[in-house]
Amino acid sequence: MHCALFEAGHCRSCTDLRVPYAAQLQAKQQRAMNQLALPSVRWLPAVASAEAGFRNKAKMAIGGSTDAPLLGLVPLQGEPADLSDCALYLPAIRAAFPRLREFIRDARISPYELTTRRGEGKFALLTCAPSGDVMLRWVLRSTEALSRIQKHAPGLKASWPALRVHSINLLPEHKAVLEGQTEILLAGDDALCMQINEIPLYLRPQSFFQTHTTVAAQLYAQARDWVARIGPSHLWDLFCGVGGFALHCAPHAQRVTGIEISSEAIASAQRSCAALGIDNVRFQALDASAFGRECTDAPDAILVNPPRRGIGVALCERIQLSGARDLIYSSCNIDTLDADLRRMPAYRAVEARLLDMFPHTAHFETLVWLRRSG
Repeated sequence: MHCALFEAGHCRSCTDLRVPYAAQLQAKQQRAMNQLALPSVRWLPAVASAEAGFRNKAKMAIGGSTDAPLLGLVPLQGEPADLSDCALYLPAIRAAFPRLREFIRDARISPYELTTRRGEGKFALLTCAPSGDVMLRWVLRSTEALSRIQKHAPGLKASWPALRVHSINLLPEHKAVLEGQTEILLAGDDALCMQINEIPLYLRPQSFFQTHTTVAAQLYAQARDWVARIGPSHLWDLFCGVGGFALHCAPHAQRVTGIEISSEAIASAQRSCAALGIDNVRFQALDASAFGRECTDAPDAILVNPPRRGIGVALCERIQLSGARDLIYSSCNIDTLDADLRRMPAYRAVEARLLDMFPHTAHFETLVWLRRSG
């Protein structure tokens, strides 16, 4: 796929952009198979992505000036680059960028300067749901621009009905993170509804969600199909986030327990439960590793979807000794997945599937169903 931003050297995020997409997917599949080296596993066909127009979230640094803002990359050294023409974003996100620039001018949001540590606007974060509704978050250094943003926010909402969630996030520290702890809702709802396979998942401003909605839907559906074949009486969903896996799998398990450290994500998952009228799922805001070690209500199936660091030694040992017959592991990091599976030799892989959540990069999602041997 041709990208003028890549060719000009403005953005190098898509490291494999010059590789034909079919070859990218084949290389990822081969790497997963070779690295995991799972004996007797059945690899299902890899889930491919569209080459463009798939990314549901934009994380844009604010640069330039108040009167001529740019949205994209603002490095400590070198020239800022406007990435609003990036072809990876959903069309609705690309269409929104002119509105964001106009709002920056109207509300007089001065771009934050890395060298002087002055200015207010650090990032504009935009997320688009399958319905076309959007969530817009402004990451600011302080509340200096708050009153002006509040003044102009109703006008933005009136001219942009798709704007469902609008907020300010405060990040006063000068450090390499995307957001701070404080969130100020401006108008509208407190969560964006991501309708996935007829399951409403509610995304609050600081909650995590997959950036590729189409592939995420297939990820959840694959796990659901495996759980339907397993038919567990009690399923643990560890690192459950806003409940995507748990809610998809609920019809095929007698009980589901979802564990996630983020109370915001758990509140969203509970809202989905209420909307669906599901009564066999219980969500708790707890540390998944600690819960796995301490809970005595043992499951017969476990699903884990950890961050890139994996589930780690302690939780691997707990699962190894748990007695659970089936384990489903969803991973965005093949290296930590490989390490974790080697720590649980009691389990043998039954089926596995690669899902290309991150086209044009070396990254991908891997879903593995394992069963206790013997």
